[in-house]
Amino acid sequence: MSFSAPRSAIAADGTPLRHPDRPEPRYSLPRAIRNFRLLMKDKEDTSLVFKIYESLPPSDFLDRVSDMALSERGEYLRRTEPDLAEILDDHRTLRQTPAGSLAHAYCDFMEREGLTAAGLVAEADKLGRPKYDDLVQWYSERSRDTHDLFHVLTGYGRDALGEQCVLLFTHGQSPSQGHLLIGYAGAANIKLQVRGSEAPVMGAVNQARRSGKRARRLIDQPIRELLRQPLESVREALCIGNPSRYRECHRIWREEGIDPYNLLASDAGDGEGSLASV
Repeated sequence: MSFSAPRSAIAADGTPLRHPDRPEPRYSLPRAIRNFRLLMKDKEDTSLVFKIYESLPPSDFLDRVSDMALSERGEYLRRTEPDLAEILDDHRTLRQTPAGSLAHAYCDFMEREGLTAAGLVAEADKLGRPKYDDLVQWYSERSRDTHDLFHVLTGYGRDALGEQCVLLFTHGQSPSQGHLLIGYAGAANIKLQVRGSEAPVMGAVNQARRSGKRARRLIDQPIRELLRQPLESVREALCIGNPSRYRECHRIWREEGIDPYNLLASDAGDGEGSLASV
């Protein structure tokens, strides 16, 4: 059952829900749009994505943090998984799990793409924002660090459409206007790049959003335990559906002579069209 804890609430170990020095989040749609336009010009500047999210804070965010972090499950996760990025970057330990596990699939994905969880942390740190010893900090970082796990669990790749699908799946799990803005604007941008294509781009992102809403929330799960389990078993346990519309887009594009991983390959442009990778 959801509840609204007072701002002065503290965890069993004394960690406050919200540090008294933490600035109040400020909603600013103009600031979000300004950063979005900058992102359109430089799609590799992931720090702009975090600025967009900061500009569009969900009104119930503190309630979400308290509901999860102050619960018995949240207390357990904070004890066993205080730093998710550190766990996810320890590929040597992850590779000791059985073949076919989520851990192996995750390591394969990250190594193939040349990614690290620490890299995403570094992008967020570019903003230069102070960090506070509170539950908001832990919850926010945990939410950030699960991004690439979503790729592996959902089957959405790091192509332009795959990134937008992950953003809309994430919105289904934890609603945010930032996810909506970037995800749907990114999908619209893709449709502009492949004018005339029969690929159901909007159908793919809408399916991703519905799938995220139906699935069990990843942020609430014991990630260490999930990593040891078979990938397909985890998908089934979390009720993550088949990304059929996304795969249909890839099939149609290939039939149309379009590379899903380089949507501008047949044009004069040289970009891939992905608006964000977080």
